[in-house]
Amino acid sequence: MRPVLVNNIVVLLLLTSFSLVAKSQQPTPRDFSKENARTSPDWVKDAVIYEIYPRQYSQKGDFNSITNDLDRLKNLGVTVLWLMPIHPIGKEKSKGTVGSPYAVKDFYAVNPDYGTKADLQKLIGEAHRRELKVIIDIVANHTAWDSVMMKNKAFYTQDAKGNIIPPVADWKDVADLNYDNPELRKYIIEMLKMWIRDYDLDGFRCDVAGFIPTDFWETARAEVDKINPNTIWLAEWESPDLLVKAFDLDYSWANHSVMMNVLQGNLPASEIRRVWEADKAKMPKGALRMRFSDNHDERRAIARFGEKAALAAQAFVFTLDGVPMFYNGMEAGDTTESGASALFEKLPIFWQFAERRPEFQRFYKEMITLRKNSVALRRGDLTWLKNSDETRVLTFTRRSGNEEILTAINFSNQPFFGAVELSGNYNEITPNIGAPLPSDDKMKAKSQANAGLPTISLEAFGFRIFKRRS
Repeated sequence: MRPVLVNNIVVLLLLTSFSLVAKSQQPTPRDFSKENARTSPDWVKDAVIYEIYPRQYSQKGDFNSITNDLDRLKNLGVTVLWLMPIHPIGKEKSKGTVGSPYAVKDFYAVNPDYGTKADLQKLIGEAHRRELKVIIDIVANHTAWDSVMMKNKAFYTQDAKGNIIPPVADWKDVADLNYDNPELRKYIIEMLKMWIRDYDLDGFRCDVAGFIPTDFWETARAEVDKINPNTIWLAEWESPDLLVKAFDLDYSWANHSVMMNVLQGNLPASEIRRVWEADKAKMPKGALRMRFSDNHDERRAIARFGEKAALAAQAFVFTLDGVPMFYNGMEAGDTTESGASALFEKLPIFWQFAERRPEFQRFYKEMITLRKNSVALRRGDLTWLKNSDETRVLTFTRRSGNEEILTAINFSNQPFFGAVELSGNYNEITPNIGAPLPSDDKMKAKSQANAGLPTISLEAFGFRIFKRRS
């Protein structure tokens, strides 16, 4: 048995040696936290993004209805209009009654249900006249099964038998594009250039950006920048490599997920800070994150959290670092479902909810105005502050130069009375959005007997904002 044992030891030593050599030859993992994020123009850093689903925005569900509403949006304070996919929708294997706008039939065309190319150009032109930017959703990862691109089967990912396949098993209404094909990459880049050049668009929101190689996005951005270097690109993904050269913004999904769990009572509020710090540690320096509490992929925040908690969540979005976004109808307190399977149907926003929930309109108007008038809220550094119950309450400051804003948010359904660990004198600047309903006025008046910093009282799901005195 001894010769066998010796041979086994020799083999083991050789395998270990080969393994060590192989590991030494592997590249060191890239540390994106030591790199700089792409530099974005000031208007991107200061943006308030408003997501629009054209089909659901009005009873007509067309471009002209959005154009007719631009003055209201301008007055509300939004600066960037993000139009969900405006292309024709495929019919083959489509979901629901109308189909998903993310099952695109022709990237070069406009959905006739929304209007004509001239209608879209008018919408963009009128938005620009009001100093609003317009971006469109680009679904570069896949197409509808009856897409005009199906003429070239090599554009698509195929299985061993040569059958075109969907990108994800559940996404049966779309076919996966193959980015190993250089000709496909050229096709998509030329398409992106066309929308910027011919329609004077201001950028793109790129669907499932992480499904597509980062080097493609970097090449595409460089090519489009030759036409207009002053655009905004938003990645529906969360990965540091995308923010180095290709994208200005990404989705802060982890932040959204933890906030949702905290508001639903599944996690302590301190988890929000922990996730924020973990994200900050891995992202490129100066990275911009899009902050949100609701979008077309989610159940409505007002349905998930309730009215007061939905406002608390969006107050966090408006005061946290990054660029805030909100979804059409949120400002009216709309509860009409928008995610799957509603995504595939005609379910217009019920704007009349605003009469029953007037505090929602006041909240969005006042919070956006507060942000617009504060460099600290738009671009300031964020510092977390300790308070007497961090399982329920978050407190933090945003500072830029001599301006410092403090935010306190109660993420629980119980009132809070405690203290914040800070020094200095502050004036309260919390917007007065009024009581939810007239019948609640007396109760609201009693709850406004607030203490002054460093002691602080907060209603259930309440928030307060302060500005440090000079």
